[in-house]
Amino acid sequence: MTRSLHFSWELSGSGWATCRIWDGSTKHREIVSYCTNAFADLLKGVTGLYGPHGIQRFSFDLEPAEARWILRRRNSDVHITIRHFPDMSTSFDAPDGKGTLVWTSTRPRTSLAHAVLMAAEKVLRTHGEDGYLRKWQLHAFPTTELETLRHLHLAADDCALQH
Repeated sequence: MTRSLHFSWELSGSGWATCRIWDGSTKHREIVSYCTNAFADLLKGVTGLYGPHGIQRFSFDLEPAEARWILRRRNSDVHITIRHFPDMSTSFDAPDGKGTLVWTSTRPRTSLAHAVLMAAEKVLRTHGEDGYLRKWQLHAFPTTELETLRHLHLAADDCALQH
């Protein structure tokens, strides 16, 4: 089993992003709306894996559906689960198990953090903070969240990949 993980976040229109995650054997793709601060929520969720809480949750608005990510830390690994709910406005408090499982994988925390960090840096290089805000519209680029994740990843993980 490969331990690698790939992630991308591409602004695909005014207020839309294409999110992709793949682990070498399975892929998942979503079209995410700007109705929530999705990219910042993703970065905060991954950053939270460095704290005392073993589970992080965040959701993407797919208009109208919800894509809920559940990250469960198990020692140095993270079990990633993505579940879909039919309507974000009514599913926010629904238990995770009520959603339809659409993707799951277990990978080292360092692989997840590195993949998300590289994707965020690519978005910033491609658009800059001003360009990001013009395309994403409702939310500024999550600079603080990116810096926090970078700091924790480099300080806590033994990542052999290039930064």
